Amino acid sequence: MGPAPAGERSQSKRIKSGGTTAIQSLDHDILCMIFAFLDFFDLIRCSVVCKFWNTIISKSKLLQIFYSKQQRNSMDFTNNTTYSERSLKMYLEKLAMEHHRLSLLEGMIDVDHWKGHSVGVDQCRMKMGLILTGVGDKVMRLWSLESYKCVEEYSAPDTIPLVDFDFDESKIVGLVGTRMCIWSRNGKRSIFPSSQGTFVKGLCMRYYDPEAVVGCEDGTARVFDIYSRKCSRIIRMHAGPVKCLCLSDDHLILSGSSLGSITVSGISSDQRVATLRSTDSTGIRSLCYNASSHLVFAGSTAGYASCWDLRTMRSLWETRVSPNVVYSLQHLRNDTSTLVVGGIDGVLRILDQNTGQVLSSCVMEGNMLSTSQNTLGAIGRKKGRRLSEDTSIDSIPKSDRPPITCLAVGMNKVVTTHNSRYIRLWKFKK
Repeated sequence: MGPAPAGERSQSKRIKSGGTTAIQSLDHDILCMIFAFLDFFDLIRCSVVCKFWNTIISKSKLLQIFYSKQQRNSMDFTNNTTYSERSLKMYLEKLAMEHHRLSLLEGMIDVDHWKGHSVGVDQCRMKMGLILTGVGDKVMRLWSLESYKCVEEYSAPDTIPLVDFDFDESKIVGLVGTRMCIWSRNGKRSIFPSSQGTFVKGLCMRYYDPEAVVGCEDGTARVFDIYSRKCSRIIRMHAGPVKCLCLSDDHLILSGSSLGSITVSGISSDQRVATLRSTDSTGIRSLCYNASSHLVFAGSTAGYASCWDLRTMRSLWETRVSPNVVYSLQHLRNDTSTLVVGGIDGVLRILDQNTGQVLSSCVMEGNMLSTSQNTLGAIGRKKGRRLSEDTSIDSIPKSDRPPITCLAVGMNKVVTTHNSRYIRLWKFKK
């Protein structure tokens, strides 16, 4: 047989090299036929795989057809129900949140872990299919959620400790010592001018473009404009150090102190709006805010999780979820049902946002299922285990439950750090 034509050779080369996969080379009509065999949720997942698939599914109206069928079969269906892009979007979001909730509560769990740093790392952020980790070796690393490969790396200035950080599509914003620092995603670094960027020791930071808010040891919150490189406001929050922060969508700063109170202040008005207090009167160690439900969640140094309604400033519930410090609690954006909590005992807990009830408690099993390699070492996979209500935490080896120093929540997944060299990704399967 003679050599293949140049066109065929180039196509074969692209397929082998990953430039074009076999599925991408299929005809538009064939893909439509394949997609038509899928159920509604699988079709939704395919629509976010890539722009090519999204375009095919959108043009074929398959989602609209499925949605109309779902509405006709629904108890709520009336003759007045009509299709619209907005109604479809709302329905898809509701469906995704329910799938996320059921996965956290009932599904099987895989735990992938890999060496991410040379020394202990205790902070993580997760957005846009990426994980940013750091604090410990003064290096922040950005990881792909799909491959666990380090795609970008950012170093703090020499001799200056990295305290806290966040990121978006174009930049990394970091708190280094007593200075603010920005890294563009192309690697260029800039430190705020000494006259604007130096302040009393910063303990925590939150970023909501275009402003970063730093919680300081002297009890103040300092608001920095990222683009003008200036400190625009200094707000007195507490008599003691500001230990944690969160920002609301309506320009409020919420800060927790070691004295056990949460102060709510306006970013633009500098006015204190309210003070929230928990009944256990211990230090507030972690905070998060749900813009969809206007609920504020806090974790204390005594192991309590608490909730307030920011509209009424009323306390809704308080639950003991850990024998000691709750280091981190988070929820998926737009999810109003589940709250993921991690603390010193190393148990990953899922709470009901509205009642504080512990719905599920998870740890990692000791046996390794498989291993693979990335640029920094081995990637291991273990199984996660759900604990029964009568399980004694002390009976579980500490190697299966290292303290959870930070966590971030994504769709059907949670990433955790443990002040060790390793990063863990918990995958929940419905």
